[in-house]
Amino acid sequence: MPSNIVVPEVGESIVDARVAKWLRKEGDAVAVGDPLVELETDKIDLEVSAPQAGVLGRIDRKDGEDVKVGEILGVIVFSHIV
Repeated sequence: MPSNIVVPEVGESIVDARVAKWLRKEGDAVAVGDPLVELETDKIDLEVSAPQAGVLGRIDRKDGEDVKVGEILGVIVFSHIV
């Protein structure tokens, strides 16, 4: 089952961020908790981790794009990794 990678809530006053850098490419296998993408805000920089194991199936927001809390950054799809 696909799992969305979303911009997390990091505080009441932070509502948007910028995609600094993707740490993985589409097609890369990932484990739960693997760092996927770095986000920058006015106050902090943070890494968004994989919510499930699988394959990074799609990147919706590219490096340098502005995003809002709750917005989908990409999708992890289930894969039979042997």
